[in-house]
Amino acid sequence: MGQRRITLADVARATGVSTTTVSLVLSGRGRDLRISEEVERRVRSTAQELGYRRNTLSVGLRTGRTRTIGFVSDTVASSLLAGNMIRGAMEAAHRRGFMLFIGESGGDPDVERALVEAMHDRRVDGIVFAAMYTRKVVVPEGLDQGPAVLLNALPAAYSSLPAVLPDEVEAGRAAARVLVDAGHREGVHLVGAGPGLDDVPPNSIAAQERLIGLRQVFDAAGVEVASAHPCPKWMPENGYGTTREVLRRHRPKALVCFNDRLALGAYQALADAALSVPDDVSVISFDDHPIASWVRPRLTTIALPHHELGVRAVEVLFATPERRARSRAAPVVHRVPMSVVPGESVKPLRAPLR
Repeated sequence: MGQRRITLADVARATGVSTTTVSLVLSGRGRDLRISEEVERRVRSTAQELGYRRNTLSVGLRTGRTRTIGFVSDTVASSLLAGNMIRGAMEAAHRRGFMLFIGESGGDPDVERALVEAMHDRRVDGIVFAAMYTRKVVVPEGLDQGPAVLLNALPAAYSSLPAVLPDEVEAGRAAARVLVDAGHREGVHLVGAGPGLDDVPPNSIAAQERLIGLRQVFDAAGVEVASAHPCPKWMPENGYGTTREVLRRHRPKALVCFNDRLALGAYQALADAALSVPDDVSVISFDDHPIASWVRPRLTTIALPHHELGVRAVEVLFATPERRARSRAAPVVHRVPMSVVPGESVKPLRAPLR
């Protein structure tokens, strides 16, 4: 009771520098104004020792900025895999001296609207609105009242907000190239989606775009897909049942599974049929879920760049004010590359193409 709040002047006196220098360092602008690393270290260390805390509310009222970002999602925070989007966003925000406020709606539209309103009430400097998997979303009312970006999501109706998505079309191309370069020209079957672009799980942007990329490379290489099997869900039991159906009708040489959970089920079905991966059947998949590293042989997969998606969303958010000020231009979609994670599940039938 009655303890005096530590001020910038207190930190400045204890450090032996000006109050302005302390303010610049603690607001994250020291490096931009060529304040030395040694002085930054001393200021931050002294501030921590004295127990200095910035009065974010008063700073926000005075400057119009609170150096905070709202992160609103459906189930990203509680997701084992997609949670890395938050880690990437946090790291990108912290590098700029910003703090991330996280809210999760569970997919409830009313909760989403309430979270967006709460973020605006707290005067956040921008909002990242994220989805656990790539899909179309109804943009909550009021989200575009300040800088905002859609992460892993596209608007169901027109919205001026920019979006950050994984490059799923290129991921499909990459998966097809792995098989083509390994010499697979026949006996290729798709597990999870296809043959048509509408033969996908509901609202699955990833499935459609992966199909597009696969088709482009297979068609160019003269590879005719032997069969394609859409699955309503992409879980191991779906991969198991679908692969058993393929085996009843065909003798596959390669399976393209639309995620790693499907691939896990495919592995089990192949093992039940006394078929070996990759000696009898090659398997390639998407996502780079931990499952990919658990199965043996290790699964070759195309990784979802969750961490990089979070980083890119914050970068785009910081660029949003300038873009909004210029004109009512069409919204921009930023694509983040998906990389091949090599495993031992694809057997080369000949030397790779050069």
